[in-house]
Amino acid sequence: MNTRENKTAIFSYDDVPVLETTGGKLKGYFYNGEYIFKGVPYAYANRFCMPEEITWEGVREAASYGFVCPLMMKDTPNAELMVPHRYWPQDEHCQNLNIWTKTLDKGQKLPVIVWLHGGGYFAGSSIEQTAYDGFNMCMNGDVVVVSINHRLNVLGYLDLSPFGEKYANSGNAGHADIVAALKWVRNNISLFGGDPDNVTIFGQSGGGMKVADLMQIADADGLFHKGLIMSGVSNASLMPSCTGDGRMIVEALLKELGFSEDEAEKLETVSYDDLVRAYTKVSPAIAMQGGYIGGGPLVNDYYKGNPLDYGFREHALEIPLMVGSVFGEFTFMPAQYDKTQLSEEQMKEIVSVVYKEHTDEITELFKKTYPGKKLTDLLVVDRVMRQPSKQIAKLHAEGKKAGTYLYDFTLEFPIHHNMIAWHCSDIPFFFHNTELVEVCQIPEVRERLEDQIFGSFISFAKTGAPKCGSLPEWEPVTPEKEPTMIFDRECCIRYNFDDELYEKIDSILPPFNFMKTMSSEENKIQH
Repeated sequence: MNTRENKTAIFSYDDVPVLETTGGKLKGYFYNGEYIFKGVPYAYANRFCMPEEITWEGVREAASYGFVCPLMMKDTPNAELMVPHRYWPQDEHCQNLNIWTKTLDKGQKLPVIVWLHGGGYFAGSSIEQTAYDGFNMCMNGDVVVVSINHRLNVLGYLDLSPFGEKYANSGNAGHADIVAALKWVRNNISLFGGDPDNVTIFGQSGGGMKVADLMQIADADGLFHKGLIMSGVSNASLMPSCTGDGRMIVEALLKELGFSEDEAEKLETVSYDDLVRAYTKVSPAIAMQGGYIGGGPLVNDYYKGNPLDYGFREHALEIPLMVGSVFGEFTFMPAQYDKTQLSEEQMKEIVSVVYKEHTDEITELFKKTYPGKKLTDLLVVDRVMRQPSKQIAKLHAEGKKAGTYLYDFTLEFPIHHNMIAWHCSDIPFFFHNTELVEVCQIPEVRERLEDQIFGSFISFAKTGAPKCGSLPEWEPVTPEKEPTMIFDRECCIRYNFDDELYEKIDSILPPFNFMKTMSSEENKIQH
């Protein structure tokens, strides 16, 4: 159901009550059954410093989205049919959040769902994708929805701690922003009908990584109670853990900008563009030497590191967890052929270019793993997220303290001759926003699959278990058994179904190189 737009739509502003938050008085607006608050400040921070509580005088209007974090590279719109975007003004004072709720009754205690956006640790925003809109999730799920902006890239993840106590933990400033936002939610969400004791965080890609990261931060304990990681389990082949300190990179920045080593404070006021130009110039050489250059959370006393590298903290094992990925992940470009028109022999010939003498064996194994899929889809099967997702699910399940649930999104879409699910393609289904994404319009499939995916996630947010009446029973992962919910035209549970396929692929092909793959994709787009 969507009531965002209809002939009897109701808008109200003057009659919406002013709320007294911990920061000050706040006024949102009402539209079609929901109260909406945009650009709500949750903290303030000087560059490279920890976020602090923010207060304001008078009544602050919350009817416009707030600034998003500045990007290091200019956005170039492309592939908008597959992942439609929204672009917004940027400013490094970007600590703000958005809220959608059906009620302002403190006694309602609705489950709260908090979105952490993708874009790695360097890009993205709370409203970057059209599908991030929280209206339909709130309306159809009877939940309060929150989305967060926070510091990214050199602003959020550059360690200056060797240059002064005020920069302590600057390598995790972006994550400290998220923790500050979750503290704001704990202290204020009851004003919006939400239950501070039932908060689920979820994110996709870099947002999924942030979910796992927050499970490794003691300062976030008790601020959320369930987590969903969507295509966002990082391992060393994708993003190695940041360790060490920022002395080398900061000294190089100071030198490049013409400052002395005792003038680190000048990095606080140099223009963002100059800071980025200097960083972009000096960081590659340091990275080649294996030195710290930031770009992600710093492993220290605050952040205990990627669970796949450092293990889960005990408290993290008590948090119910959903983990999933999509079939094609980082293959965005269309194939040079129409797989729907190819014969079996033609597809085998295409696959043989990659798999050579192993073609017959890998063909048989792929058909067993993904019955009904075209053989050429083997060439785009994900080698980035699925295996680490399986690993982190097993690691979490070994704690035997909370449920762990796996999914694999394998839907084909009506574009580029039935292109199979790509990175971000499952987001509209989880948000109940397929109506906003044109390529999702698949007759007799879209609404049913959306209800199944959305329904299972909302059940998870409310109860800790993803149940949906039209889905088979979704069993949790155990150390011995790996049930995976297959989200497709027909959904089903399968057990350890792709172990053999990945084992065979990894024995034939060289280790996956994410950066090489992305460079190849970018070249295809540009040319």
